[in-house]
Amino acid sequence: MLEVLKSCKLCPRNCNINRLKGELGYCKSGENVKIARVSLHNWEEPCISGQNGSGTIFFSNCNLRCIFCQNHEISSESIGKEVSIKRLSEIFLEQQERGAHNINLVTPTHYVPQIIEALKIAKKAGLNIPILFNTSGYENVETIKSLNGYIDVYLPDIKYFNNKYSEKYSNAPNYFTYASKAVEEMFSQVGEVKFNNQGLIEKGVIIRHLMLPGLLFDSKKIIDYIYSTFGDLVFLSLMNQYVPMHKVAKFPELNKPLSPEHYNSMIEYCLSLGIKNAFIQEQGTSSKDFVPKFDLRGV
Repeated sequence: MLEVLKSCKLCPRNCNINRLKGELGYCKSGENVKIARVSLHNWEEPCISGQNGSGTIFFSNCNLRCIFCQNHEISSESIGKEVSIKRLSEIFLEQQERGAHNINLVTPTHYVPQIIEALKIAKKAGLNIPILFNTSGYENVETIKSLNGYIDVYLPDIKYFNNKYSEKYSNAPNYFTYASKAVEEMFSQVGEVKFNNQGLIEKGVIIRHLMLPGLLFDSKKIIDYIYSTFGDLVFLSLMNQYVPMHKVAKFPELNKPLSPEHYNSMIEYCLSLGIKNAFIQEQGTSSKDFVPKFDLRGV
């Protein structure tokens, strides 16, 4: 499986570099997995966090690196510790032993081959809780296909509809084209959302959309796509937690909070379409207090 790292095309950047020989592409990731934090996380959607928390593993580096990234310390500054595949498999099992409701792989795309190998080891050793793939959405379909049978729940973002925004804020040409194809592949693998008798998700797709200041029309186009394509077979998570951080000072249109009126109007728009399966956020979530400390705990 690691052979694909000899000519890395895991994501749409298609860097085609040999990570096994120490070459670094756009995501700045080499042969070894790098992790910034392992914890029980209580701030995901209720069906993910439950009472005990989601077993998050925050992977260092990123193939997207948005200018407003709340986790820029790990996505752009590469904070983290390298671990072996064996150690990663042990982390999965340790999260299960802590009582995590699931294994939540946060920004994992650039480590997919290593994650698959670690999952094989951990499952043989008794790992049996759902595996979540928590991603920016900027994916090559072939990479998602390689995960078939290993992932129970996909948790992708769809950040942009219009290419001009994805290029300007994430340097990601054709973001929506890649993200929509990837999400459709995810759905084909895991199907309709299913919960256990405790209300915790066991299977399916939750599509997240973080609203950005001034992009109300773009958000509506994304919601239109999601509902016209999947109906209520997936869940939408409409997020208002945008915080002006990282490099947004250079972009005045984003260097401000999201308008509460715009967020409320999006909720009304979803209701007008007939969307039934959606998570919304209360006011007060747009705070740096919700950004995890990337202190290498649990690594």
